[in-house]
Amino acid sequence: MNAIGIDIGGTRIKGVLIETETGAVLHRVVCSTNDGEGGQWKQAVADTFQQLKTAAGESVLRVGLSAPGLPTPANDAIACMPGRLPGLEGFVWSDFLGTPVRVLNDAHAALMAEARYGAAKDIRNALMLTLGTGVGGGLLIDGNLYQGYYQMAGHLGHVTVDAGNNQLGITNMPGNLEDAIGNATVVRRSYGRYQTTQELVDAYRKNEPLATLVWLTSVRQLAVTIAGFANAFSPEVVVLGGGIMQAGDALFGPLEAYLEVFEWRPAGKKTAIRKAHFEDWAGAIGAAGFVGNEMY
Repeated sequence: MNAIGIDIGGTRIKGVLIETETGAVLHRVVCSTNDGEGGQWKQAVADTFQQLKTAAGESVLRVGLSAPGLPTPANDAIACMPGRLPGLEGFVWSDFLGTPVRVLNDAHAALMAEARYGAAKDIRNALMLTLGTGVGGGLLIDGNLYQGYYQMAGHLGHVTVDAGNNQLGITNMPGNLEDAIGNATVVRRSYGRYQTTQELVDAYRKNEPLATLVWLTSVRQLAVTIAGFANAFSPEVVVLGGGIMQAGDALFGPLEAYLEVFEWRPAGKKTAIRKAHFEDWAGAIGAAGFVGNEMY
């Protein structure tokens, strides 16, 4: 069976037609989002859908859509996403596209891509962190995406790692993980010295003292958080994705060293840390995979 997945990002809309059993991508479409230009992005989604529908021919299709924000309990719209993509909140995509559409949070969709076809394939209990401008996440419990009350589960970047830090995140949590390692806070964390995580990591590789202090402090906080999640959820695998994965060994080396110290490993139990298999297309592939595993 084939399915369509569409991912609405801040700069690009990405769409895929996949074979749901294998995850093979049969067709791709990408276009600019044009956020803020009179709602033109909605028509761009419709155009993307039509192109993928045409590519599918006579195949019976299911449609999944990935977007930032909190979906409704029925997963038919985004209920809450202030400040971005005006008109997204409460917009029912099934009515607009004329076919049933299931709507997922974008980080949840990324987890579904990894759970069905990627780094967490055949795993029953997994956790994902998307490390980029901010920090998103998702939980797979007993083989199912756990969305929780009001679809708020999986906002793993908003747990506190430093309660004494008076810097509040977007969910009002002080000293949260997103603040500790997200690309959006690099300038503040580095006292204005570095503009991006890439600049910070490059300087760390050159053994610059300030970069070393800032970067290793961030990775230590990430390790402590992962160890805490291991205690709370006992996942078999923690999948890490997002732009910060470009740090490579500069991330995974110290992260493993810190986890040796902080993770509780009774009887030798060790949580596997894996790099996400999918990158920019994870949201679209995961949205398609999610509906491909459902009955309408």
